Amino acid sequence: MKKISVGGMEIGGGAPLVLIAGPCVIEDEEMTAKIARDLKALTGELGIPFIFKASYDKANRTSRDAYRGPGLVRGLEILKRIREEFAIPVLSDVHRFEEIAPAAAILDVLQVPAFLCRQTDFVVEIARRARAVNIKKGQFLAPWDAVHIVEKSAAAGNDNIMLTERGVSFGYNNLVVDFRSFPILRGTGYPVIFDATHSVQLPGGAGRASGGDRGMVPCLARAAVAAGIDGLFFEVHPDPDRALCDGPNSLRLDSLPELLTTLMKIDAAVRGHQG
Repeated sequence: MKKISVGGMEIGGGAPLVLIAGPCVIEDEEMTAKIARDLKALTGELGIPFIFKASYDKANRTSRDAYRGPGLVRGLEILKRIREEFAIPVLSDVHRFEEIAPAAAILDVLQVPAFLCRQTDFVVEIARRARAVNIKKGQFLAPWDAVHIVEKSAAAGNDNIMLTERGVSFGYNNLVVDFRSFPILRGTGYPVIFDATHSVQLPGGAGRASGGDRGMVPCLARAAVAAGIDGLFFEVHPDPDRALCDGPNSLRLDSLPELLTTLMKIDAAVRGHQG
């Protein structure tokens, strides 16, 4: 298993379980900064390597009226402030070619959205520009097909790559997680992250918006850690029921201490079993 580097921390290859967490989208600067501050304090207390995530533009929305975020310029300004003020690496998803260069100048990790993971030229350009890449495996993609995305990135000269599982489409408006995916994805030789909150999303399930079942997140996260992943991805919010995006599948920020403590115990047991 390859060990990659993000913001001075190591991921994969026996390194500690990493947490990628933050709000689905930047709603306003002060709330985003507060979430980052609280997450840094919590992960510091628990000894968990941490990458902050938030989207500056949620381009994949059900309705044209859905909130998308502050946009590229203002959003990157906010993420830059968080990176510098709290000394934490930051991640965001990129949806258009013209966003790649300015995002790469600020972000520690550029994320390839699930719906764009098969767009060869886009994946290659992100890999060429980014310090590190997080590739979301599309809901439509078999886990063994992810190796081709990895090969595209590595061929572009960047092997600082993570693969993220976020569930697979199961009928209409539903996702399921096939836990066989984790060892298959790890077979590529790169660290594997589990996006526990997007995996309980119900795409388009609320009519003009996506639904979700956040109550299932702890169960899936515990199972994924037991399966031997390298990191977890959570979308969190102080009050998910009032979140402007992906509230139904986001975790309450104040629920994390208990959940992360449990997950660390499971991870320690798995690593002990693996020697």
